[in-house]
Amino acid sequence: MADDIVIDKALFHERLSAFVTKWKADKRSGDQVFQGAGSIATAVGKASEPGSYLKPAAFQLWLLGYEFPATLFVLTPDLVQIVTTKKKASYLEPLKGGKVPVEILVRGKDAEENKKQFQTCLETMKKAGKKVAVLKKDSATGGFAEEWKAAFQEAGIKEEDHVDLAPILSQAALSVKDEKELRIIRDASRASSALMTSYFVEEMSDILDSEKKISHKALSDKVANKIDDPKFFEKQKVSKNFDTMQLDWCLAPTVQSGGAYDLKFAAEPDDNNLHAGVIISALGLRYQTYGAMIGRTYMVDPNREQEAAYKFLLSVHDLIMKSIKDGVVAKDVYSKALNHIKTKKPEFEKHFPKNVGYGIGTENKDGTLLLSGKNTRVLKDGMTLVVSTGFQDLENSKPQNKKSKTYSLVLVDTVRVGPTDCAVFTKDTPSELDSVSFFFNDEEEEETKPKPKRERAGAIAQTNITKTRTRHERPTNQDAEKEALRREHQKELHQKKQQAGLEAYGEGAKTLNGTEEKKFKRFESYKRDNQLPSSVAGLEIVVDKKNLTVILPIMGRPVPFHIHTIKNASHTPEADFTSLRINFLSPGQGVGRKDDQPFEDPNAHFIRSLTFRSHDINRIDRITKDITDLKKDVVRREQEKKQMEDVVEQDKLIPIKSRKPFVLDLIFLRPALDGKRIPGSVEIHQNGLRYAHGAGGVKVDVLFSNMKHLFFQPSQHELIVIIHVHLKNPIMLGKKKTKDVQFVREATEMQFDETGNRKRRHKFGDEEEFEQEQEERRRRAALDKEFKNFAEKIADAARNENVSVDIPYRELGFNGVPSRSSVLVQPTTDCLVQLTEPPFTCITLSEIEIVHLERVQFGLRNFDMVVVFKDYNRPPVHINTIPVESLDPVKDWLDSVDIPFSEGPLNLNWATIMKTVTQDPHQFFVDGGWSFLSTESDDEDEDGEEEESAFEVSESELAVSDESSGDESDFDENASDEMDDEGSEDDFSEGEDWDELEKKAARKDRESGLVVEDEGKAKKRKR
Repeated sequence: MADDIVIDKALFHERLSAFVTKWKADKRSGDQVFQGAGSIATAVGKASEPGSYLKPAAFQLWLLGYEFPATLFVLTPDLVQIVTTKKKASYLEPLKGGKVPVEILVRGKDAEENKKQFQTCLETMKKAGKKVAVLKKDSATGGFAEEWKAAFQEAGIKEEDHVDLAPILSQAALSVKDEKELRIIRDASRASSALMTSYFVEEMSDILDSEKKISHKALSDKVANKIDDPKFFEKQKVSKNFDTMQLDWCLAPTVQSGGAYDLKFAAEPDDNNLHAGVIISALGLRYQTYGAMIGRTYMVDPNREQEAAYKFLLSVHDLIMKSIKDGVVAKDVYSKALNHIKTKKPEFEKHFPKNVGYGIGTENKDGTLLLSGKNTRVLKDGMTLVVSTGFQDLENSKPQNKKSKTYSLVLVDTVRVGPTDCAVFTKDTPSELDSVSFFFNDEEEEETKPKPKRERAGAIAQTNITKTRTRHERPTNQDAEKEALRREHQKELHQKKQQAGLEAYGEGAKTLNGTEEKKFKRFESYKRDNQLPSSVAGLEIVVDKKNLTVILPIMGRPVPFHIHTIKNASHTPEADFTSLRINFLSPGQGVGRKDDQPFEDPNAHFIRSLTFRSHDINRIDRITKDITDLKKDVVRREQEKKQMEDVVEQDKLIPIKSRKPFVLDLIFLRPALDGKRIPGSVEIHQNGLRYAHGAGGVKVDVLFSNMKHLFFQPSQHELIVIIHVHLKNPIMLGKKKTKDVQFVREATEMQFDETGNRKRRHKFGDEEEFEQEQEERRRRAALDKEFKNFAEKIADAARNENVSVDIPYRELGFNGVPSRSSVLVQPTTDCLVQLTEPPFTCITLSEIEIVHLERVQFGLRNFDMVVVFKDYNRPPVHINTIPVESLDPVKDWLDSVDIPFSEGPLNLNWATIMKTVTQDPHQFFVDGGWSFLSTESDDEDEDGEEEESAFEVSESELAVSDESSGDESDFDENASDEMDDEGSEDDFSEGEDWDELEKKAARKDRESGLVVEDEGKAKKRKR
């Protein structure tokens, strides 16, 4: 095993250089972190206990990737000296020759020579400066460590010149993780969550359900042994290339119940039997030397008091999570939680621990990063923490037996500190009350609790314990039960969304629509008089296309007007002369349209139009055409420039030279390149994919750094098999801009006859036909396997960019119209996609704010889905004409992925809604936020329907918005500066008496600004 040790030299020098750079910068800025230390000495004695690493060993793991026992590191800003044995020195020898010099001193059997090596190190330290950083609580053991301690004491370095090394290593090296470290900790967290959710909970449920007797130690050992089951972790799909052989324990599984609880998890599991009541479990896996922890409380038949206490624990835990972000002081996190407890439930204060978490990484516990009331460390982006919120030894006023007189509650999660919030790595293990409560519905319990409570409890038990003794007590109406649970969950999601909105957009929050950034645009046609064209001397109208200017004769002088100031031009023949009319842009013209032209002084006097008359009809016609063409050309160029704003220049593709790249042949690219439809090939290179077109040598590069999502869609039920890449930033394919690139191959044979296979039937009998079908299935399976393997190779090559293969869940799919035609829209783990027909749809679930279902009312066969994004400037996405049969499955899916949704009977004017949100987000959430979308009233009478939203689409608004959305420019050949009267067309077509009633109602609503849109017109607008 030792012969397999290979130290990553590049990573070692990268991290060492970063450490030394911080050291030097710290000296220049006043020694805040390194406290004036000129040198650092850190020694590892005996090898660490399995799964537990102290700071010196953690520092070695950070630099080298391995722990080297009996090794001394002495660091100065200009030199690193390592004292170790001959065998270890052979592994360290390749590290020489970096930016920071590395000197290796090899220990032998000569004691005097070994002492000289320590003296060399001590001289280096003395030369570097007076102050020396060492661990004040040095727990290194073994002969080597004792020798070094003795030599250090004899060196005569005064104790007042000792600087504590622990906070230095934490702040400058170990606490803030890079992307690679964060991915490893995320994988360790996912593996820990999987073990807790998919194994411990199932085992515990079976034990309680069957009333078996098992000790805490036996159950803990059973969970601990699961680390040796690679098949279990392979099924959990932690990440691509997850190596179960690199798993170890950071915290061995511990189970506690029966009134005796240790929320520090320091004690070994005892031999007491598992007790049905409050059960606490915690565990932590270490992956590639980086640890993560998770802990949960499970309650069997909890009473109302315990449920209330657990809900309060959840609220405190949630508050702590929201407090953790870049720039926050550690003690403020604790103080905020403590103040919340003092305000809401002061009786819980004495049960609250002295800290709510600590740093984690290669160390099990970074004591310098305690989330306590005294720690002044500032949290930084990239730190990883264990957040442990608990209440110790609460009193149970209604104990069922002696062992349940006291109980404790705890929640433990591993999180990553982010710029604006924290990411919970262990979120896959649910902690909601419904998820941790188990009910058996004993008869004596039924007497003490009301019946509705028991029904809810039975529903929860059905999901958590599959073989309870009270199956007959469960509600018979499963649909009603499911709907009730869904409503309750959605209510919580909406409340969280409302709270998050209020916190994100406090009082004084700026508008989000960017209007404050818009400035008056100045257009300069000419800097000097001599730049005007010579033809202006004749006081003629001149269209100067080069300088984008129209020069008009006014009062005997040529006056230039930049094309951006002109709205349109038109000419009107009258007998033997013609009139040229030029309309200019001025304030007050953009009613109902996108008025993108801010004015420096809207109250100034403006020329609205100029009219010229001439007998030369042909010349006026030519001038009109030139102005129109110039305006259109400028508008077109501006639109192209706007479209190209988000297209970024990609880095160069780095081809693989060490071996032949992985290749997939006979591939068609979508969107298709111009030219003949000829297949090409896809190659996986060092930092991206390269598609080589079969003819002409056209190449398309897709870099891993630009990949946002990677999908594989099998050929089952489809005519093609697809590898689809959704990009972060669009790229140009020929002259087309796209954010989605597909590599496809047809799954059908050329001989396939869609008219019924008549030729085959004449040629083959039934047996041959059956063999043909079998062969077709085998061929499709082989094709799917080939593409899936290639997609996994892409993910493997792009692992540094956190790219993984996502596969659509066809069974969760539903038909809808996201663009032009009805297609199957399918959820994946992270997205909602439609990959079969262009234009493709790819909606990232984590970017969704809320989903609203429109036209949900009795009698309609279809409904529409509107997806609103967290980025309010991004237009909502519509998926229309979804069959009503898919309504419940869509709701179930949205609820399962924690996306809040609402429904209503009408189509809403989303342009107006989003404008309201972006103009004043604070006021929007103060007024209730997205709650206006909900129609949860049980009354279906007319009074309920009168309370309609001001955001419903009106006919007049629809007409105007259609005009403006259809044409970005106000320029039109036949345009006039006079505005048409609104509301000129009839609101509804002719119909029966019921239509007449609707007509009157619509007219009445229009007078108050609320106009209902009927189903037919809604469809028309959507198209």
